[in-house]
Amino acid sequence: MRIWDERMETLSGEELEELQVERLRRTLERVWGARTAYRSRMEEAGLSPDRVAGIQDLAELPFSEKQDFRDGYPLGMLAVPLGEVLRLHASSGTTGTRTIVGYTAGDLQVWAELVARLATAAGVTPSDVAQIALSYGLFTGGFGLHYGLERIGATVIPASGGNTELQLSLIGELGPTVLVSTPTYALHLTEAARDRGIDLRAGGLRLGLFGAEPWSEGIRERIEADMGILATDNYGLSEVLGPGVAGECEFKDGMHIAEDHFIAEVIDPATGKPLGEGKPGELVLTTLTREAVPVVRFRTGDLTTMTRERCRCGRKNARMSRVLGRVDDMLIIRGVNVYPSQVERALLQVEGVEPHYLIVVDRRGELDTLEVWVEVSESVFSDDTRLMKEFERTVESHLKTALNVRAIVRLKEPKALERSVGKARRVVDRRDI
Repeated sequence: MRIWDERMETLSGEELEELQVERLRRTLERVWGARTAYRSRMEEAGLSPDRVAGIQDLAELPFSEKQDFRDGYPLGMLAVPLGEVLRLHASSGTTGTRTIVGYTAGDLQVWAELVARLATAAGVTPSDVAQIALSYGLFTGGFGLHYGLERIGATVIPASGGNTELQLSLIGELGPTVLVSTPTYALHLTEAARDRGIDLRAGGLRLGLFGAEPWSEGIRERIEADMGILATDNYGLSEVLGPGVAGECEFKDGMHIAEDHFIAEVIDPATGKPLGEGKPGELVLTTLTREAVPVVRFRTGDLTTMTRERCRCGRKNARMSRVLGRVDDMLIIRGVNVYPSQVERALLQVEGVEPHYLIVVDRRGELDTLEVWVEVSESVFSDDTRLMKEFERTVESHLKTALNVRAIVRLKEPKALERSVGKARRVVDRRDI
């Protein structure tokens, strides 16, 4: 099994901590010198870079968060002059003001290296042909994966997002061996291929690099079966770097974190206190080599667990589980916490249910209601109302057991729900409408 950067991916615990401390000090000095809002926060806490002697002092440092980028919009988070910035990317802004991030020449080089690292872990080699079905533009996904795959030496097809007819045509004509997309778009491609009588398993595809949204093991199994590939997960976010923070190896047993470039913590999202290994909480990241936009203890809003148990692949860095959901995605329905990922896992355990669903939250009088709109397969869908009502009750019963709260199920005929070419929209909350 190939390792892209064997030295850094197999550092001993002592060597890693020594490197992290050295790089953390440089990061704090960079943030301090930039006079960003984070410096003010440190001063209020009576802290300065020279007060941090080791990793154990990290918990004393204040958090940073997405709102810092919004407060400093557009370029208030830059720690270097704009003349040193080679590229600007931005988030979509779907949950508020978009966040702008910059990259120096050094940042872009590190980014390509880290994506090369995660792609190599997934099994990509210089002889592979990778079709990137992620959007190119302000979104970091397309460009991030592109340059990392080229760094390996793989041939890249920059198909960009959407245009399913073109995607299928390129798969048939150019024979890519690697598909890069969101997991929901991979599902859409398999469905579109099936409708056109195309068997994706008969082509050259062997690997899938999927990220940018939470997805369940059930979705992975569907994609792998329909495409005949090994499907791996990877993680990143624009405020920290983009894709390249972590990625699964071929054993698919958690995503290896690039700990020589990021310090990862898992905290209780309510109290901010660090949690022990294996306990689910909010991922917090500190950049160690970022030049243009260094961040310290950045609250990602993503829920995960971490382990330091050694992986069979030989890499020694910590691993994070797939993203379980987002802190702000948690729905409280009649006092019960519900995450979309829980709904997805429960639905996929019911035979005859397709992996296309929408969660609709509403309020009737003083009570919140939870509806789940879900497509059924061709083999189950029927014009017989009685049969459909019986199946609805079956799904409702399964969800009640899994979620510990009642959900009203609305069955939809095949292909009734909107398909996503980017990040899937899973929740519609009508309570504030």
